[in-house]
Amino acid sequence: MQTRRRTLKALAAAGLLGPAGISGLIRDALAKGDAPIRPGLHKIRGEVVVNRRLATEGQLIKPGDTIVTGAGSEAIYVIGNDAFMQRELTTVSFGAEAVQNLMRVVSGKILSVFGKGARTIQVSTATIGIRGTGCYIEEENHGAKARTYFCLCYGEVELTPTAAPQEAERYSTKHHDKPMYIHNDMKMSKMMVPAAVINHTDDELTLLEALVGRRPPFWGSGSGY
Repeated sequence: MQTRRRTLKALAAAGLLGPAGISGLIRDALAKGDAPIRPGLHKIRGEVVVNRRLATEGQLIKPGDTIVTGAGSEAIYVIGNDAFMQRELTTVSFGAEAVQNLMRVVSGKILSVFGKGARTIQVSTATIGIRGTGCYIEEENHGAKARTYFCLCYGEVELTPTAAPQEAERYSTKHHDKPMYIHNDMKMSKMMVPAAVINHTDDELTLLEALVGRRPPFWGSGSGY
C-alpha cells in the first residue's frame, strides 16, 4: 500500500486534483496510512441516489444496486477491487447474483478501473467484455440514433456492437490508444468509428487506481492527458 500513499501524495503536492471534494478524498486516504481503502461511497458531490434513496458517504454499493447522479453531481466509489468516478446525470446498475460481474451504463458518463478478472459492461450500442482495464464511457441513449463514446484507457477488451456483431473487435491498449464512438444507426457504413480522447484525465485514473492500491500502467511514462 506504500504505492498508494506515494501516488496520492504526488498528486496532492502537484495540485493536479483540485476539484471540490477530491482534495478531501486524498486527505482521508492518506490519513488511513497503509490500511486498505474500504469499499463504498467515498465522495459525494450534489445529489446522489442509490436504489431511489439519497446516498450517504461511506454507504456500501452492492451487487444489484443502481446509482443515479443528478445535475452538477458526482460520486466516487469502490466495489471490491474496482473503483468508479460517476459524473453528473448518469445512471449505472450493477448485476446481482449470477451476473455480479455485469455493469450496465444506462445514461451519462463514468470513468472506471477494474482489477483482475473478466467483467461485462452493457451500453445501448454494444457489449463490452473487459479484463484488468481502465475505461471511460459516455452513453448517449437515443434509440435508433444511440451513440456511445468508449475509451479503453489501458487493458484488454472484446467490443461487440449490437447493430453489427460482425464488426466485433478484440484489442488491447496501454495509454488511450484507440478511443471510438459506437453507433446504433444502420444508415452508417460502420458502427465503430475513431474518436479523440475527451473528458477524462490520467490524474483521475491515477486517483481511482490509488484507491484500490494500484498504479495505472502509464505511471511514470512522462506523457499524459
